[in-house]
Amino acid sequence: MLPKPHRASIVYYVADIVRTETFYRDVLGLDLSRQDGAEPFWLQATLDGGLELIFFQMPAERGSTPAIVFDLTEGGIDDIVAALAEKGVTIVTPVEEAPGGWSADFLDPDGFGLGLYQSAEKPRSLK
Repeated sequence: MLPKPHRASIVYYVADIVRTETFYRDVLGLDLSRQDGAEPFWLQATLDGGLELIFFQMPAERGSTPAIVFDLTEGGIDDIVAALAEKGVTIVTPVEEAPGGWSADFLDPDGFGLGLYQSAEKPRSLK
């Protein structure tokens, strides 16, 4: 079972990160910060209440973005992904390295993308 997440991010895959930055900053007025770890960079905006909007420049098929990504506070991403697979959940991307940690992607019963993120400071397995 997924531990009760305390934070979630909405992740967008965009064709042009600079165009996206201009729109969300200049048109919508969001405070965006450029982050290292993706080419050429990725963007993060934290809204009131703690919800994060994350933007990566990369190809995306219609319906694969945005995705909700749950931040794991206690670690054990490998254990959680294995438990989801045992329950018949479709794992789209197994645990892989992500900026500052680890991530995995899976589908809900209607095919909507969901993800997990865990900081590299936490253990990948608690077993």
